[in-house]
Amino acid sequence: MNRRFIGLLLISVFLSILLASNHEKNVTQSNKPNIILIYADDLGIGLLGHEGQKIIKTPHIDQLAREGIRFRRAYSNMLCAPARASLLTGFHDCHANGFQVTDGGTYTYANADESAYGKISRMIENALSPVPAGQVFLGEVAKRAGYITAQFGKLEWGFSTTDQQMKRHGWDHYFGYLDHVRAHGFYPPFLFQDGVLKEITGNTRMNSGKSGEPETEANFKERWNREGKEVYSQTIFMDSILHFIDAHKEQPFFLYFPTQLPHGPVSIPAVHPDFINDSRLTQIEKEYASMVKMLDDHVGQIVQKLQDLHIDDNTIVIFAADNGHEIYYSQAGRVLKPYTNMKTGQRFDDYKSKFYSDLGGDVFNGNGGRAGLKRSNHEGGIRVPLIIKWPQHIQKGRVSERLVANYDILPTLAEIVGFSGAFDTDGISFYKELLGQKGTREHSFIVYSSFVGPTLLTNDGWKIRSFLEKDAFELYHLPDDFREEKDLAEKYPERLKTLKIELLKACDGDFRNGLYSTSNQIPIATITDKK
Repeated sequence: MNRRFIGLLLISVFLSILLASNHEKNVTQSNKPNIILIYADDLGIGLLGHEGQKIIKTPHIDQLAREGIRFRRAYSNMLCAPARASLLTGFHDCHANGFQVTDGGTYTYANADESAYGKISRMIENALSPVPAGQVFLGEVAKRAGYITAQFGKLEWGFSTTDQQMKRHGWDHYFGYLDHVRAHGFYPPFLFQDGVLKEITGNTRMNSGKSGEPETEANFKERWNREGKEVYSQTIFMDSILHFIDAHKEQPFFLYFPTQLPHGPVSIPAVHPDFINDSRLTQIEKEYASMVKMLDDHVGQIVQKLQDLHIDDNTIVIFAADNGHEIYYSQAGRVLKPYTNMKTGQRFDDYKSKFYSDLGGDVFNGNGGRAGLKRSNHEGGIRVPLIIKWPQHIQKGRVSERLVANYDILPTLAEIVGFSGAFDTDGISFYKELLGQKGTREHSFIVYSSFVGPTLLTNDGWKIRSFLEKDAFELYHLPDDFREEKDLAEKYPERLKTLKIELLKACDGDFRNGLYSTSNQIPIATITDKK
């Protein structure tokens, strides 16, 4: 009798432990934080209010910074295609086996034709090397950790991608452009949703309503000609994003929003009231400012949705940008492209003559006073905003001086979601930095390539910058010279030599590895369809 009682008691205890264990697992799963990554396009760091912007108010993004952590030394690639590839793979762009970049404009030939879409997809797949079985991507990390994953907007890296790639990269759902060149227009006649071509009623422009540069009377009239331009792409994406959050509020989700804003050419349904009577701005500048303002409003709408659903405390919101500032409001007598010193009439060469806002005529000072713009390996091309809000985990209003690369986001997300798989990366997780924990491993340096050559930035503030066409290497100490005005290469030759060796090693033995050029894009339209 006693033995039977003891046996039943042991079984009861075992079942209780098992149930408790399962309950603990369920609680852990349900408490996994949602993650939203908002990836702005060509947003110069100087366009944000908390970074000193004087004309455009960005209260919602500024609020994120006040309620979370802001990284003052965050970097990314100088152009959208390598930046998105680094973000999604966790690798820098200076390797010998660099990112494969396809032609843009590929889906122009689809003309909203489902059969043509299939053929183009096969052409792209045939042009690219197979993805290694062990390669891990940002969306895949979250998906394999039990998250539902989705991407809305300017999809993947460039310049053309396919349904097969989207699924391989770990996206359960996606909706947007598969071609970055088409994404330069904001009134798409069709988009792609989970492998299906979706026509957008009212939009009939095959170039997605892309407008022209520089600003002229003819370009102004064409930009505001609404024929065939009824539905603005950002309206479509925001409706889809808010619906997705609603539909998945009961399960952990990772939502990636690579918005088109404020990439040009300039296109906006209406000038924001803040700028209508602003005498400091030309008409095209008012329209561009309205695009930045809309981006800020969208951040506010997403945060408000989280609050309305009472899931904001368990949601991480990440705000970042792909590269440095770009000017889409050029106009004779104001600011010129190719970029020109408006005081001397001489073109900037990104070497001896560098772009600065006061010299180039940028009324917004979009690079925050730094040298260079998008496409440059100067600070104005690669310094980007990075803000992360995580209520009850990240102390409000923190400013981090940690050196961070965009290829750190994948390992950081992997640690947050509890991803247990093995993967290679050039990145280092900054998860513990978010929590305010000290003594975590950091980069001794980070590296990026560009059109003119690679650059390396050290944890203690030194920067070696190459300009291979001139066989030149410059040296700057950024804590004392964030504008990169004083080349210290001759003053500190030994430091230059040491950093040059480190840079060469990071580039796998050749400074030209990863060197970006339109000539190394894979020409999709000329490839034979192998079916």
